[in-house]
Order: sequence, then C-alpha cells, then structure tokens
Amino acid sequence: MKKIGDTLNRFNERGDFQQRFERIKNEILSDQDVRAFIEKHKNEITRSMVDRSLGKLYEFISQSKGCKDCSSLAQCKNIIPGYEPELVIKANGIDVHYVPCPLKMKEDERKRVEGLIRCLYMPKESLHGEMGDVYIDTPNRLKAIKKAEQFLIAYDGTNFQKGLYLYGPFGTGKTFLLGAIANGLAEKNIQSFIVYVPELIREMKQSINDQTMREKLELLKNAPVLMFDDIGAEMVSSWARDEVLGPILQHRMIERRPTFFTSNFNLAELEHHLAYTQRGEEEKVKAARIIERIQFLAEPVMIDGSNKRLKDSTN
Repeated sequence: MKKIGDTLNRFNERGDFQQRFERIKNEILSDQDVRAFIEKHKNEITRSMVDRSLGKLYEFISQSKGCKDCSSLAQCKNIIPGYEPELVIKANGIDVHYVPCPLKMKEDERKRVEGLIRCLYMPKESLHGEMGDVYIDTPNRLKAIKKAEQFLIAYDGTNFQKGLYLYGPFGTGKTFLLGAIANGLAEKNIQSFIVYVPELIREMKQSINDQTMREKLELLKNAPVLMFDDIGAEMVSSWARDEVLGPILQHRMIERRPTFFTSNFNLAELEHHLAYTQRGEEEKVKAARIIERIQFLAEPVMIDGSNKRLKDSTN
C-alpha cells in the first residue's frame, strides 16, 4: 500500500489539489465506520481534531476491516498483514491502532491448538481430524465415537480416565479418530503426545548410542495423555517389549495417566504377537504383562467399516 503522505503530496503538486483534497475529505467523512466513531465520541472530538487527523483517517478507510477484502491471511492487503486498523483518540487528534484481524486470530488459535499436540515420529498432517468429521457408518464406529466423546467430557486434565484401545482392519479411521481426540483435548488446553510405535522402536534403538533413551522414555512416561498409534505393527524383540513398552506402560499405570492405542490386532491377537520374538522365542508371561497394563489403561473398542483410505484414493 502506498504511503498516505505520498498520496497527499502528489495531490499538492497538481493544480486541482483543493478539489481533489475536498473529494478525499468527503470520502473519509462519509465512511460508515468513521462516522460511527465520530458520533460515539462527539463530546470529545472537535472539527479541528478531524482536520488534523485526515491522514490517519484516510489510512483507516483504505484498509480492510473484518477481513472482508482478504480471501486468506496470506492474501491480506493491509499495511501490517494479519492486523486491521481501529480508531482511537490520542492527545489532540484521532490515531490508528492495529489489532489482530479475525483471520489472524483464527490462525493463532490453530497454532495454539497444534502446539498442544506433539507428534513423535509421524506426520502432523494426519492428525487434523475433528470429532464431527468422523464417519458413522457402522454400530461399532458409532460406539467408538461415543466412547471418545465421553472421555473428552469426563477428563479434566487431573482425574484418571481410561483411554481407548481402538482396534480393527487397516484403513478404518483409527488414527483419524485418535487425532480428533487429541484436537478435542487441545481445545480444553490439555496436551497430548501421539507416537507412531514402529518408528518409536527404531528411534529408541538409535538412542542407545547417543545416550538419550532415558530422556525419551521419561518424556513418554509422564506425558499428560499418551497415544500409541499402530502398536503391533513393529517387529517384536524382547528388548523393545520389555525395555521400551513395558516401562512406559508400567509407569503410566502406577501414575494413572490416560493412554490410548490403535492396532490392527485385538488384545488376544496382540498378546500372541508380543509373545513370539524375532528370534522365535516364546515368552507368553511377558506378553501377558503388557496386555494386563493395556487393559488397565484403556478400554478395547473395535472400529470396522469400509476402508476409508481406499475410498479417498478413488475419489
């Protein structure tokens, strides 16, 4: 946007300055917002104050208010992108202050909410779901949504509530629902951590070398709300089961911290999966301990229905 002073100076250089000056003055004083401001402060504003403030008033009317002229925050036309002008009385004149516009406030709120959801080892874009966007096409999906909503209503950030163990076929929206729950928690100013389990195990193996494993384990043990995505998709080793998953779940069970899971396995299938390691070792007791902790922390809820990923890819 061109500077207001440059505009008035250009008028002054032309012979018809007075005529153009009166035209722009009439434009300013006929603006609905300017007139409303002057009327509201009619006992404080004098004619000389208005005359002294014509430059500021022109600056005000030349910009978008309420984002009505901006299709997005990136396309903001104002002097300070994301901020809209408001008129204030200052000393012996009228001045312009800038405040966040509706689009800026909406974007700031979105960033604040996203900041409350920490995604570890998985793309954040996959977690933009809202509860109202979850498909309801089977009784089991309806049950899962109701359970999720009940958790969001009951949990206040301090009281213990069981999470959910969401299981079912590939592509039925388990991770999407997890993201919707995380967003619902963020709206209540409750932080959550979402962890993609196969990548977590790989990361923990690497952490042995750089000696950061303990720090990462403590982060997950003490997360306000922890969400394990796709547990059971990882190759089982006794180390991953007993030195990573076991301690995290044990601590969260003792401290009574809400924990969620998604898996393609039901609990019986997951127990079988955890019982047999890559080396062919059978350790049913240790697998049963993991399942016992999961059952304490989360309620099993099946999600079925059509494969939403295949549906989306064919649209």
